[in-house]
Amino acid sequence: MLMPKKTKFRKQQRGRMKGLSKGARTVHFGEYGLMALEPAWLTARQIEATRTVISRGVKKVGEWFTRVFPDKPVSQKPIETRMGKGKGSPEFWVSVVKRGRIIFEIKGLPEGEAKALLKSAAYKLPMRTKIVSSLEMSAIENGSEQL
Repeated sequence: MLMPKKTKFRKQQRGRMKGLSKGARTVHFGEYGLMALEPAWLTARQIEATRTVISRGVKKVGEWFTRVFPDKPVSQKPIETRMGKGKGSPEFWVSVVKRGRIIFEIKGLPEGEAKALLKSAAYKLPMRTKIVSSLEMSAIENGSEQL
C-alpha cells in the first residue's frame, strides 16, 4: 500500500473538496489521461487496484504515470465505542482529488487500446471520470472548451 514514510503530524482534519484542482489539470507526461469530474477521496487501496489494472494492460509496450499519492491520514474510532475520549487512531490513507485533476496517464499505446484500458481502470474509482487526450487539453488551454 502507498503511504508516506514520515509526516509532520499524525492526524489531520477533514478539510474541504470544493472547487477546481490547483495543479495536475493537464495531460503532462503521457498521451491520454483520466480526469476527475467530481471531488472524492481516493484511498490507497483504490489507487493500488487501479494501478494493477493499468500495469497489466500496458505490459511492456507503453508507459503509465500516477499523478496522485495518498498523503492524508483518516482516523476512525473503534466500533461500539462511546463518544468522547479523543480522536481515533489513523486507519488508512487517502488522496484528496478535486474536480479537473488528472489521476492517471498512459503513453505508447494506440488510441483504442489506451481508452479501453482507462475505461476499465475508471471502474475501480469512486467518482465520475473522463478520458482526455493531450490534444484535447491543448484545445482547452487555448480557451475553445470549458470543463
